[in-house]
Amino acid sequence: MRQALTAGDDTPQNRRAAQAPEPSLVVRAGSPAALLAVVPHLLGFVPEASLVVIGTGPPRHRIRVTLRYDLPDPPGAGIAADLAADALGILGAQRLPAAVAVGYGPEALVTPVAEALREAARSAGIALHDIMRVENGRYWSYLCGNEACCPAAGVPFDASAHPASAALASAGKQVLAGRADVAARVAPLAGIAAESMRQATRRAERHVAQLLAKVGKSSRIGAARRMIAAEGLAAVGAMIARYRSGGRFTTDYEIARITVALRDLRVRDDAWARMDPAHAEAHQRLWIDVVRRAQPGHVAAPAALLAFVAWQAGDGALANVALDRALADDPGYSMALLLRQVIGAGAPPALARLPMTPEEVAASYDGAEDEAFPGGEDDDHDLDIDDRDPDLDDEG
Repeated sequence: MRQALTAGDDTPQNRRAAQAPEPSLVVRAGSPAALLAVVPHLLGFVPEASLVVIGTGPPRHRIRVTLRYDLPDPPGAGIAADLAADALGILGAQRLPAAVAVGYGPEALVTPVAEALREAARSAGIALHDIMRVENGRYWSYLCGNEACCPAAGVPFDASAHPASAALASAGKQVLAGRADVAARVAPLAGIAAESMRQATRRAERHVAQLLAKVGKSSRIGAARRMIAAEGLAAVGAMIARYRSGGRFTTDYEIARITVALRDLRVRDDAWARMDPAHAEAHQRLWIDVVRRAQPGHVAAPAALLAFVAWQAGDGALANVALDRALADDPGYSMALLLRQVIGAGAPPALARLPMTPEEVAASYDGAEDEAFPGGEDDDHDLDIDDRDPDLDDEG
């Protein structure tokens, strides 16, 4: 598996940050130990059985992109060459002149990939400053043959105790124990909580089914469909506003209603257009809550939205596990496929721009419906949309 995680303390995280001439924090990794201390902070977790390729560029060899790959197991020259070609292709596409690489794992798995990467870098004209291997608290260099600084027994190091790690930790760059811990942040709930969400989702689906049945009886189908969409837009918009103000959902049905509403692309695109990076923390809280509670068939949209806001914030690890959830739920979900392609190519958070404004989203969908239902329609005032929580109704 490949992960692309944009990194570098000077990478713009949002439109405001893009205007800043200098980063607020610069950590210099001028030694192998310092670099190894920084890597877990770039990834967001401590890597295992991984190859990490870090692309650097001007000024002063700043980190521009970080790529993580699962080490091929069993190893093979062909798959190692493919991995190296992919990594160097991304660095070349971004016109990055130099890189360093670190393989985490046993020599039998790391060495074939290191050799392939070295050859690919030579062919691509990219300077590979070092290739290291890390295992059991020691590191080795594939490019340094000096026994004084790179002994055959390896060099002991403690990444967590290095000053570079402390500086990044003080800046709030959290490091989890492994990628599984990142995935756990968006894992589905289990037990009683999952059953409660399943029941709430069934009620939300029945509610929408009732509305669709009313639409089927309407002589003005376009206006009726817009009114149904309006209910979903209001529910999602209100929840976004609540999280921005520091609040949170209060009932399972609120989350269930949102997950059902987001199956409407108009509602999903409206939510996407509201993901202002100025509210990145609130948006992550919201979509993590929704993704963890969303039931099968309703995960793809909120998970793709979570991936987008995580990418905005430069959290590539969270973005990738969110995309895993989205594509497991719907392998053909276009937004998730697009984000996987873009993030996988190492695109920086500065490119995570909002596709449209909410007003532009509304205009685009209204225009499409006008073409689908020509001749004009009045609002269907006869369509009765009940926005009450079915939990409060007598289900019989």
